Amino acid sequence: MDYDNINMTDANVTEYDDGGYSPYAAIHFTIASAFAIALSLFGIVGNVIVFWFLSFKVTKNKYTVYIINLAMADFIFLIFTALNMMLYINSLVGPNQQFTGINKLTLFIEIFYDGSQYAGMFFLTAVSVERCLSVIFPMWYHCHRPKKLSPTVCILLWITACTESLIENLACTSVDFQAQSTACTGIQLMTFIIGIGICLPLMVISSLVLLVAIKRTFQNHYPPKLYIIIIIAVIIFILSVVPFNFLWFLMYFQLLGLDVNHVSLFYATVFSTALNGTVDPYIYFLVGRQWKQRSHHSIQDVLERAFKDDEKLQDNGIPNSNKTNSSSCQTHVSDEEKVVPS
Repeated sequence: MDYDNINMTDANVTEYDDGGYSPYAAIHFTIASAFAIALSLFGIVGNVIVFWFLSFKVTKNKYTVYIINLAMADFIFLIFTALNMMLYINSLVGPNQQFTGINKLTLFIEIFYDGSQYAGMFFLTAVSVERCLSVIFPMWYHCHRPKKLSPTVCILLWITACTESLIENLACTSVDFQAQSTACTGIQLMTFIIGIGICLPLMVISSLVLLVAIKRTFQNHYPPKLYIIIIIAVIIFILSVVPFNFLWFLMYFQLLGLDVNHVSLFYATVFSTALNGTVDPYIYFLVGRQWKQRSHHSIQDVLERAFKDDEKLQDNGIPNSNKTNSSSCQTHVSDEEKVVPS
């Protein structure tokens, strides 16, 4: 849902023509924007650390490829969240509120803001589904999964996210959004269906499968940390992002009977989405740490444990099914070779 269009059209609250805001509203909104910028900076630091270590220090596997791209998407999203808040502060108390090129700059920020948000949602969905497939179809996953699947999927998801953002911001301008044009309505329906109708069910189903796998397979052992990371990240996404997407969707189609203050809802949305992009790195750090050991934990060691691949799970005392799967793959290939006539 493109709530940035509402953001910029309602930005100038310093005139108090409608009497809807107190004389100190501009100051209150400026302080709220400053807090949003601080939250974004906190998340930017965490995502940069994760991106650096997973890209150059930690041994890569099929799951870290998704996490690297997720960290990159969250980093871009938080950068443009901070820029968006700076523009908002300028529109509230700045000396030059309508400077030359503000419309083009706003459009530029919104394209990257929306595109990175969509990309982050897609990468979280992708890593959830891939981990789920490895649990439901272990033989197929270990024997027939293409080696370059992760980078290929990430490239396609980046292209999809960028395309969706370009379509949304170029074909559904602020004027079209307020007028609820046919094209803009169709775009809002498209983004809602992709996010809530496709990505959300995939994440929920995948998380439920991982929960069942934890309960059945790892009753006497610690479950893989990646399972826990995915489940927590999905829960935070559902709690922080999904409710506001529903709310903006209902407001756009005037299906919400409540009289909602747009500016207050805008700030709630900014804080919730910024929080979603901020907490992921710190989830990795907390889950990857070994709390029973009081020795010093380097960031590299923490991330290594957090995203340890299945082949290394036996080091923690967890049953390793990959050896069985590998031997089964070899047996399956040998059987196929016997069937093929010489």
